[in-house]
Amino acid sequence: MSTATPSSPPTSYAAPRRPLIARFNWRVAVFCSVVGLIFGSLMYLWADEFFSGGIHDRGGFKEVNLKAMSSFDMDQTNATPADIPVKFRALEGQKVLMIGEMYAPQEAGEGKLSYFVLVYSKTKCCFNGPPLAQHFVDANVMQGAAVYYYDTPVKVWGKLHVYIRKDPGGVIKSIYHVDVEKVEPIEG
Repeated sequence: MSTATPSSPPTSYAAPRRPLIARFNWRVAVFCSVVGLIFGSLMYLWADEFFSGGIHDRGGFKEVNLKAMSSFDMDQTNATPADIPVKFRALEGQKVLMIGEMYAPQEAGEGKLSYFVLVYSKTKCCFNGPPLAQHFVDANVMQGAAVYYYDTPVKVWGKLHVYIRKDPGGVIKSIYHVDVEKVEPIEG
């Protein structure tokens, strides 16, 4: 004969869940904060350049991003000033600071420069085909300014002019021209 045992409630083998505040781990919070700070900083930098168009008013001058200034399509023969974006045409006659690299085709040794070309990067500017006029800034050194060639990135201060200059064959050679007041190498 079998005897029936009284039924007992099933035994649970899982530990009861602790409240959320008890499960908080400070290491996970620090990790999430660091990742959020890095991601947020990158998003801020991108949004700042996107919405400013690469032009930042610094009081007595405007800091201009050369890559942003050259990133638009333009017919290299038939373009008119209206084909240059308004935000860059508005820089006509403004004091600017531009950061880029120098190309000095007429540079001779250790002497002072009277002219050079400024680009945002000599190695990265023209991978999508031939160089375009909007990729270069003609830099004419103002009389009395002592400017030397640097093979590192430089800061260039001066007055910007925006107009189309063509060669005798009708091809646009440049649209940006700066009267250079000062050049400083960026170290490091």
